[in-house]
Amino acid sequence: MKMPEPDAGVIERRRELIDRLRAIVPGEGVITDEHERRAYECDGLTAYRQLPLVVVLPSTTEQVSRVLKTCKEMGVKVVPRGSGTSLSGGALPLADGVLLGLGKFNRILEVDYANRCAVVQPGVTNLGISTAVAADGFYYAPDPSSQIACSIGGNIAENSGGVHCLKYGLTTNNLLGLEMVLMDGTVLRLGGKHVDAGGYDLMGIVTGSEGLLGVVTEVTVRILRKPATARAVLIGFPSSEQAGDCVAAIIAAGIIPGGMEMMDKPAIHAAEAFVKAGYPLDVEALLIVELDGPAAEVDHLIDRVAEIARDKGACYSRVSTTEEERLAFWAGRKAAFPAVGRISPDYYCMDGTIPRKALPLVLQRMEEMQTTYGLRCANVFHAGDGNLHPLILYDANKPGELGRAEEFGAAILKLCVEVGGVLTGEHGVGVEKRDLMLHQFNEVDLNQQQRIKCAFDPDGLLNPGKVFPVLHRCAELGRLHVHGGELRFPDIPRF
Repeated sequence: MKMPEPDAGVIERRRELIDRLRAIVPGEGVITDEHERRAYECDGLTAYRQLPLVVVLPSTTEQVSRVLKTCKEMGVKVVPRGSGTSLSGGALPLADGVLLGLGKFNRILEVDYANRCAVVQPGVTNLGISTAVAADGFYYAPDPSSQIACSIGGNIAENSGGVHCLKYGLTTNNLLGLEMVLMDGTVLRLGGKHVDAGGYDLMGIVTGSEGLLGVVTEVTVRILRKPATARAVLIGFPSSEQAGDCVAAIIAAGIIPGGMEMMDKPAIHAAEAFVKAGYPLDVEALLIVELDGPAAEVDHLIDRVAEIARDKGACYSRVSTTEEERLAFWAGRKAAFPAVGRISPDYYCMDGTIPRKALPLVLQRMEEMQTTYGLRCANVFHAGDGNLHPLILYDANKPGELGRAEEFGAAILKLCVEVGGVLTGEHGVGVEKRDLMLHQFNEVDLNQQQRIKCAFDPDGLLNPGKVFPVLHRCAELGRLHVHGGELRFPDIPRF
């Protein structure tokens, strides 16, 4: 259906907005050409696309402040965007909003080894921080599989984790300070190089807030000494349920691995064909367990893990003997997402978290769902902390398959909540899980969360349409109901 042409008043207002933005960010910093805006029409959740009204690429905190202040004055919505690797539609643009890209904020400003921290701009890649300090024996612990591309600012927005989050924590556990700009242009600094600060934990609120509260322009992160020794072991099982039981048994034994990941047979075969990591192909499930620390401790724990695995029915075990071999084990796991892309035209990457003890049950139920929805599913998990990443395979060119994939994904997330888990572990809610929020939270919960949103952004201009199933007017929040209220978000645009 052809959209109606905007009236003269709308065209004039759009022209005024673009002129004001160009006065703030000169040169090529404001993008209005339709073909150039196409590069920003979606993030990693490519099933949903929307052309932004205009794209702005500032390079300084002052420019960000002035852009946000201008948009607030004109009542224009703003969607912040980092590297665009979000898998929940968190950076999906709005047709009547500004897309604020932070790719030019890509410098490491300071490395302070005495205080074991680094000050970086939000556009620096996750892996870029570790690379910058590697020569001095340090690294940045959170390591999502997309770390080669995802930005640290995006990691803060989604509270990203990674394969080593079980022992070393998520982004929130490795964040010391940040600078952020509010919607009215106010520049706010939280935390610093010190370990803790008095007052409310505002950094804890901002981390994982998905761009709804402010735009981060500077980040101070904790850096750690590399462990003296790190070894990984591949453990194969005749069934996914046995692998799940082994995960629970390792944690129950008081062992906290540096990382513990799980892959099922489809994911194993895809990763091995792609990376040649040396994975066994005759097992139904594979655990990668890494132990790190002093050499004597690592050797002892490797033996304990192997013993537990044998008791749980393991049929394959192989311990890394060199650093190259250990990295190869992880290379296969970290390449699982692109590897699965080679065996299916499209896939829908889910993200939910469950109690570890529920892993065998959830795996069984997901296998049954494949028959129900007529779609295959490859599974990769941050098994140690119960964070699931099922990859639902589908073909968008076949009528109805995308819809079935969405239904399959929603069923998985509802199952996560049913067994005592949550809708997301690290990908965020975005638009993907927005309408499932009522399965985890009641009206009182959502209203309290939205009051925090209103305290930072009373006009609801920052990244609207994400996270919450209904937009409340802040002034009326006490009176509106989740299913009431006249301000509903439009349907999510698909390609």
